[in-house]
Amino acid sequence: MSQVDPFADAQRRLRQDSQLAELGERPEDGRLAENILYFVRTLRAAGLPVGPGKLLAAVEAVRAVGLDRRDDFYWTLHSVLVERRDQREIFDQAFQIFWRNPKYLDRLRGLLLPDITPEEHRQERQKELNRRLADALAPKRPGEAEAQAQEEVELDAVMTWSDQEVFREQDFEQMSADELNRAKRAVKQLSLPLQKVPTRRFEPSHRPPKADLRATLRAGLREGGDLLELRWKKRKHRPPPLVILCDISGSMSRYSRIFLHFMHAVTSDRDRVHSFVFGTRLSNLTRYLRQRDIDLALERCAEAVTDWSGGTRIGACLAEFNRVWARRVLGQGAIVLLISDGLDREGADGVAHEMERLHKSCRRLIWLNPLLRYDGYAPKSMGAKAMIPHVDDFRSVHNLDSLEQLAAALSTMPRRRHEAASEWLEEEIAG
Repeated sequence: MSQVDPFADAQRRLRQDSQLAELGERPEDGRLAENILYFVRTLRAAGLPVGPGKLLAAVEAVRAVGLDRRDDFYWTLHSVLVERRDQREIFDQAFQIFWRNPKYLDRLRGLLLPDITPEEHRQERQKELNRRLADALAPKRPGEAEAQAQEEVELDAVMTWSDQEVFREQDFEQMSADELNRAKRAVKQLSLPLQKVPTRRFEPSHRPPKADLRATLRAGLREGGDLLELRWKKRKHRPPPLVILCDISGSMSRYSRIFLHFMHAVTSDRDRVHSFVFGTRLSNLTRYLRQRDIDLALERCAEAVTDWSGGTRIGACLAEFNRVWARRVLGQGAIVLLISDGLDREGADGVAHEMERLHKSCRRLIWLNPLLRYDGYAPKSMGAKAMIPHVDDFRSVHNLDSLEQLAAALSTMPRRRHEAASEWLEEEIAG
C-alpha cells in the first residue's frame, strides 16, 4: 500500500476546493482543516497552549496564504501557534514528523524498542525527538494507562520498587508533559526553611542577656518611679532576604520553565524574595511573581522578558545587577541563588570581577548548575572557571530530589564568624 504525504494531499484538496469555488460549487471535502486539527491536537498533547481559537485562526491563515510552498506553510502555522521561544523546538519537530513523514508512528515505536546499536549513535538518534512530543504522537490504546498503573502497584508489592522515588530522581529534561505537570505540582508545595539570623533590631525578653534601659524607665514612670523593675531585651531573629538569579538562555531553556515555578512557589511562601532572570539582559520579575495565580504570573513574565532562549551575557548582566539592584536587595545579609550552566557567549568578559563583588555583598552565594548532574563534569568553560572561585556552595539542580536537598542545606546554613562570636558573647554575659 502506497503512503500518502499529508502535505501533498492537503495541496491537492485545496486546489480542488479552489476550482469548485470558481465554478460556484460548494467544496465537500475538509481534509485540510482535519489535518490541521490533528496537528493542533498533537501540539496540545505535547504541552503547547493551543485551543480552538488558534485552530480556526490557523485554518484561515493557511487558506489565505496557500500551499504553494512548504516554507510558507511552515511559517504560517508557526506565526499562529507559537508564542514563546521555548515552544519552537517542539513545534519544529512536530511539523517535520507530521507533515513530512507519514510513517511517524512507526518511527516512534522504533525509538521505544530495545536497541543494540552503539551508545553514541543511539544518543544521537534519541536527541532527534523531544520526549513530550514522542508521548503526544505515540498511539495509546484504551485501558493502557490503567494497566500500567496496575503493573506499577504489583512491582511495588513484590520488588519494593517505588514509582515516586524514580520520579523524584528523574531529570527535568527527560520528563514528558504529564511528568512535568506532576513536577510543577510538587514544586508548588516546596518550601525553603531558611535558618533565622540575628538582626540589628531588638524585641522584649523575659530573661537576660541584655537590659532594656528605655523600657525600664518607661515602666518606672508608669508605676510612680519608687521601684524600678529591670526589663530585658534580645536580638530579633528572622530569615534573611533571598535573591534568585536565573539563567534563561537557550542552553537552559529545558530547565528555566520549571525554575520559574520554583521561584513563584518560593515568592508565595515567604517575604523578602527578589527574583531576576538574565540572558542577554537582566529582568526583574519580583512584582510579577507575587501574583497568586501561577498562570497569570507566568503570562506577565513572558510579556516582560524579551530574551527567552537566546544568548548569555553573564558578565554584563551581573554588572547591571551589582550597579542597579545590589544595594536595594542585598541588605541584611541576603542569600543569593545563582542558577546557570556557566556558558557565556562573550568569553567570560568581566565575570570574575562581578562574581567577586557579588560574593562580597551577600551572606552566601550558592551556584546551582544543572550540568553538575554528570559524574564527569568539570568547569572547563571560561565562564565556569571564572565563577567557581567566588561561590560558597556548588550544587546540582536538575530534579526534585536536588531541590529538596537544597532546601535541607539552606535550613542548616553555616554561620559566619562574626555571628558566632556575637552569640557567644551574649551567652557569656548571660552566664
